[in-house]
Amino acid sequence: MNIILFGPPGAGKGTQAKYLVRKLDGFQVSTGEMLRDEIKRDTKIGKKIINDMNEGKFVNDDIVNNLIKNVISDPQKKSKLIFDGYPRSLSQAKNLDLLLDSSNQKLDFIFFLNVDKDLIIKRIEKRKILEKRSDDDLDTILKRYDTYMKTTRPVLDFYSKNPNFHVIDGTLEIDEITKKIDSFIKV
Repeated sequence: MNIILFGPPGAGKGTQAKYLVRKLDGFQVSTGEMLRDEIKRDTKIGKKIINDMNEGKFVNDDIVNNLIKNVISDPQKKSKLIFDGYPRSLSQAKNLDLLLDSSNQKLDFIFFLNVDKDLIIKRIEKRKILEKRSDDDLDTILKRYDTYMKTTRPVLDFYSKNPNFHVIDGTLEIDEITKKIDSFIKV
C-alpha cells in the first residue's frame, strides 16, 4: 500500500507516517530526513540544500525527484511506501505518478493534514526545543509555511480529484488524527 501524507511543516505528517509504517510494515519516505542526511554528510548536494532550507525555499525538484526515484525503484519497498512531505509541488506530484506507473505501483491513499498557521507556529516552536532542528526558527517557519501554501495549492487541486484523497483536520489530537486515517485504511 502506498500512501501520501501532506500538509504544512509541523502538521504532524512525520508522526502519522511513523504510525503507518508500524501498522502496515511499510517504509517512511521522508524527503526532509533524506535532505537532512545529505546535509549531515556534508555532500555537495547537502550544501545546496542547506542554503535553500535556511532561506525558507523548497529544495530543487531535480534533487528531490532523484532521491525519490531511488526509493521507488527498490524492490523491497514496492507498494509499501508512506510518503511524508512529498510531493510538495505539481511537478513533483506528476513525477511521482510517472515513477509509480513505471514500476507498476499506485497511490492507495492521499491524506492532507489541514492545519492553520498559528497552530503550526506553536507546534514548530515546541519541536525546535524537543528535537533541536536548525530549520525550525520563527523566520524560517513563516517562510516555509507561506512557500508551502503557495506552492502546494496546485498539488492539493491535483490530488483532490482522486477518489482516495481525504482532508483530515490536523488540529485534532494525534490519536484522533490516527483514528480518522485508520477509518479510511481499514486494514
